[in-house]
Amino acid sequence: MKPLVSVIVPLYNAAPYIGEALESIVSSGYRPIEVVVVDDGSTDEGLSIARSFAKTHPEVRVFHQPNAGVSAARNRAIREAQGEYILPVDADDKIDSEYIGQAVEAMQEGVRIVGCRARFIGSKEGEWKLPPFSHERLARQNMIHISSLFRKADWARAGGFCEEDIYREDWDFWISMMALGGEYKRLETTGLYYRVLPHSRRHTAKAQKRAIVDAINRRHAGYMEKYLGGPLHYHRSWSKFLNRFRRVRQTGDFSRWQEGRIIDNRRNILRLTDGVVVKQFRTPGLLKGIWYGWFGTSKAQRSYENALRLGELTPAPIAYREVRVFGILRESWYACRQSGCPFTFNDLIEHPDFPNRDQLLQAIGRFTAQLRKKGVWHRDYSGGNILFNEDGSKIEVIDLNRIRWRQRVPGDPFGRLKRIGDEGLKQLKEGYEQV
Repeated sequence: MKPLVSVIVPLYNAAPYIGEALESIVSSGYRPIEVVVVDDGSTDEGLSIARSFAKTHPEVRVFHQPNAGVSAARNRAIREAQGEYILPVDADDKIDSEYIGQAVEAMQEGVRIVGCRARFIGSKEGEWKLPPFSHERLARQNMIHISSLFRKADWARAGGFCEEDIYREDWDFWISMMALGGEYKRLETTGLYYRVLPHSRRHTAKAQKRAIVDAINRRHAGYMEKYLGGPLHYHRSWSKFLNRFRRVRQTGDFSRWQEGRIIDNRRNILRLTDGVVVKQFRTPGLLKGIWYGWFGTSKAQRSYENALRLGELTPAPIAYREVRVFGILRESWYACRQSGCPFTFNDLIEHPDFPNRDQLLQAIGRFTAQLRKKGVWHRDYSGGNILFNEDGSKIEVIDLNRIRWRQRVPGDPFGRLKRIGDEGLKQLKEGYEQV
């Protein structure tokens, strides 16, 4: 029995084209197929046209959601899809009637992604001349168009389409997919007719070059390291050459962790993979980069060395990594085991009815006293950096690059914890004085 193919169509203000797109899909010579349309808050007649089309074509299902962007619409459509294989088709494009069948045959050879040749329609005409695939080239530029066939299971493993506004979510997604391993195959048939409009995102993305490069580096550092020897540069074709002047120092293999799921993306980037948390510190400015690279110690190295000295008072350290260009520190990472403590001190601040709150505060007071007896001066001993478990039998401190070691630790031990209130401070001090 042939596998079901789910063709997913994100729809946003494409009323003049959606009917033509859907007609090209249901005219496919391959069966079984289903078509999943997700309207992403259109303000034109596109949703009505799609719903009318679905009334006469039972293989078409239409969903609606508030506007959340093309990636969110694609992800919603794939979640609704029932097929083993997924083929995205944009609402203003068309596909050839033979494409799906040929792509399924190629997929059954075990490749990861199957694409095809394409032609432009609309305000631009002619063949879309995409370069041959290689991992190194994919790290520098995208050569896989969006209407390529892949497995739904691989979409889940890759984490889906990124729903941040990174301007080139298709390129980002294909890197995530190819990082899983396997091959890409491009069919010789012209299977896609890609519509170019004056306001197409393909044109507007060109104005966001730096933001795109920054996002690709942030999300795919491991892939860039593997195939370019370092990050993608703004002059993308020069990336591999420029990376020859990079020097990497590390105490462990970071390649398996750098592609982990992002769990925090504010000041620094935190990733989680297989019970390992990797903290990527923000790139320092030039002067700080010179200082850390030539004279000082990087935040990653300080975190690692402080964790070794702290022992069981912090999640177990694994490794750190530094990258220097001409001796100037440009990147630094610290990896440790994921903490088994699910709560932070901020939970006690925000929830006055937290179970066993007084006992937990006293336990944190005792923990604070132990730190100071060891000579630990944590210069950001604040609510988000103190972790604990349900009964307070395990307490840990994090954000270790701010730690200094002193015979006498200066300052108020609870100076950054006073948001707990007078009664909370009383409990902290009671615990502190027990040590």
